Amino acid sequence: MPPDEVKIRLPFSILYEDRDVIVIDKPAGLLATHTKLAGRAAREAQATAENYLNDYVRKGQPKSRKRVWLVHRLDRDTSGVMMFAKSEDVAEYFRGDWNNLTEKTYLARVEGALDSDGGMFESWLREDADGYKVRSVKEGAPGAKLAKTEWKRLSEGDGWTLVEVKLRSGRKNQIRVHFSESGHPVVGDVKYGGRKADRLWLHSQKLAFRHPHTGKVVEVVAGCLQCGRRFGTITRK
Repeated sequence: MPPDEVKIRLPFSILYEDRDVIVIDKPAGLLATHTKLAGRAAREAQATAENYLNDYVRKGQPKSRKRVWLVHRLDRDTSGVMMFAKSEDVAEYFRGDWNNLTEKTYLARVEGALDSDGGMFESWLREDADGYKVRSVKEGAPGAKLAKTEWKRLSEGDGWTLVEVKLRSGRKNQIRVHFSESGHPVVGDVKYGGRKADRLWLHSQKLAFRHPHTGKVVEVVAGCLQCGRRFGTITRK
């Protein structure tokens, strides 16, 4: 079979692809990128979204120099929309001004009933020394970064609330930390004080981004059947 006809089986759907980016629907449980393993061979042998996409763009040719670039991360147990760049220039374009070039919307089930229809969590977050957990600290603390999490209540169930969340900053674990510290951890988030469940109920539903070449806004939506939201379509403005 000619190299350009090699079919690479992916454990996820590609929601959008063009000359610059690939946007996927990452399943819960799949690493976005490699963990801290020694050696390139060990890193490339891991089952990660990044490695699967490298195989995809190389069309099964292991010696090919084609690759994708990580632009942002999703936690291993978070599902939904995730974008990779097809060149280093495009990756740097997004990394250099991520908060202004993109808007991310999540769906989450959190424990208990919330007191209002919506609001904004705002705090300074810092990773623990071992990098495992993140927590709110005082403004000005070494290594602290401002995090803003806007949320809106959508519906309620038996002991939980479904919320729509928009990130106004991009910090590690910020949704999980903010809801945990409010007394309403994400369902299944044992790491941050939630009760054990069949999965972490956090889903990256939509990513809107300013395209590096056209300048148009592209919106990519990954539905969440467990959350009662269907898969959407891509729109351009």
